[in-house]
Amino acid sequence: MLHKLISYFCSNPDSLPKQGGLGRVFSIGACLTLLLTACTGRPSEAVQIDQLPNIYPDYFDVTIPAGIAPLNFNLMAEGPLRKEADVDKIYVEVKGSKGGEISASGQFADFDIDDWNKLTRQNVGGTLTFSVFVKDDGNWMQYKDFVVNVSPYKLEDYGVTYRKLAPGYEVYSHIGNYQRDLHSWDEEAIIESQSVPGQCMGCHTNNRTSPRQFTFQLRGAHGATLIQREVSNAQGKTEVRHEWIKSNHDSILSKCVYPYWHPSGNYCAYSLNKIYQLFWTAHERLIEVFDDGSDVVVMDVRTKEILRSPLIEHTKGVYETYPAFSVDGKTLYFCASYAYIVPRYADSVRYDLCSIPFDEKDGTFGNRIDTIIPAASEGHSITFPRPSYDGKWLLYSQADFGNFPINHKEADLWLLNLETGERHALTEANSDCSESFHNWSSNSRWICYSSRREDGLYGLLYFSSIDDEGRSTKPFLLPQRNPWQYYHSNKYSFNVPDFTCDKVDFDVHGAYQEVFGDALIPVTLR
Repeated sequence: MLHKLISYFCSNPDSLPKQGGLGRVFSIGACLTLLLTACTGRPSEAVQIDQLPNIYPDYFDVTIPAGIAPLNFNLMAEGPLRKEADVDKIYVEVKGSKGGEISASGQFADFDIDDWNKLTRQNVGGTLTFSVFVKDDGNWMQYKDFVVNVSPYKLEDYGVTYRKLAPGYEVYSHIGNYQRDLHSWDEEAIIESQSVPGQCMGCHTNNRTSPRQFTFQLRGAHGATLIQREVSNAQGKTEVRHEWIKSNHDSILSKCVYPYWHPSGNYCAYSLNKIYQLFWTAHERLIEVFDDGSDVVVMDVRTKEILRSPLIEHTKGVYETYPAFSVDGKTLYFCASYAYIVPRYADSVRYDLCSIPFDEKDGTFGNRIDTIIPAASEGHSITFPRPSYDGKWLLYSQADFGNFPINHKEADLWLLNLETGERHALTEANSDCSESFHNWSSNSRWICYSSRREDGLYGLLYFSSIDDEGRSTKPFLLPQRNPWQYYHSNKYSFNVPDFTCDKVDFDVHGAYQEVFGDALIPVTLR
């Protein structure tokens, strides 16, 4: 790295090139120019400003894991218009409470990844103090320092997967499933709409952060459900195989959506939903997505059988949706609401959190349904249950009504203690806008979720840690190299993020031939 070489020359001036004649003069002059720029360091004379710097994103007092991509930020102009500040230069110095120091300078704070990683790992369980200097019209100013906490909890997963699409209601232009390395700036597509033209796609859902087992849906004339999983070949070796499933059937309500894997990998639960949308008039709400019928089923991914229970499928007067298996696979959670005439009574639809036993040996359901949280009687609606992988917690979204929390400003994240039955809002992680579509890291210490706190319209990815008592930390936005440019030149919402313990490998080129060849595997019913 150039800045490391310059730093070396600053500390070892005798190492400067000693050439003869004009070559030596030129070499020394060039090096001195670099040295004068690099060795200036912390401005010695700066006017103290008694306020925090106006930065984007808000990283004040957030908690991060060691090794996360650097918290680069932009300096924003004061005033009602959101734009970058027009200044000569900014200089940022970061000091660790347990030692170490790094700096960055330029038009925005752009930290070296190697230096940042070393500093964060050195300060696990400690803090980083940021000192921000701004040069404007030739004069330096220093703002009040701010602090970032380095969590004692590790985040060793490779990255996150998510769907990106522009928020819209009638049509879409571009949509795709992507993956991002959390420890660098690397983002790449798993599959995009250009690869399968004319097909809308559902979100990538893996099994407990495993990139070798996942599912997603394509919608359209060639709609199908993808199952990618590990199987044993004829030689007895394990290989990854993907299969395109025709998941609709005349005897079930719809195609499979809202998936959740059984921990064994042999089953995947789905919801069957007849989904509609309406637009509110003369109301602060803009749009409502609702179901006019829904069931919960389980697919045996080995045999492609749809497993049903009369208690949760084709139940008259009840809508079931958003299934999720417990960490031991013996319980299937889901959300259930009494059926109302919609859209007329859409604001009366409220979902309880329920469960039914499941036996993985023979793929059968129990003969009872338990109501875990009677949210409807309390005037609330629960959606998107996600048990932690250590078996202690269940994370869910709670709104006033309905089953699509991303469109509900009041939707917040709540945590249920599966051992005690106690539940509470994740106050530090929530905001005045919707929080939804959440998932756990492999060690159950971090959550990622989509929040519209930025502007009330676009859902962006935030991360928060959960301690032993179920308390959350102030979340941080997914870091980007130049965050203001990235988030305000790429107008996409991030949907249903999930952690992945390693990079997802998918043959997107072969997918085109398979999808448009219509060689789909039909499901059978049990």
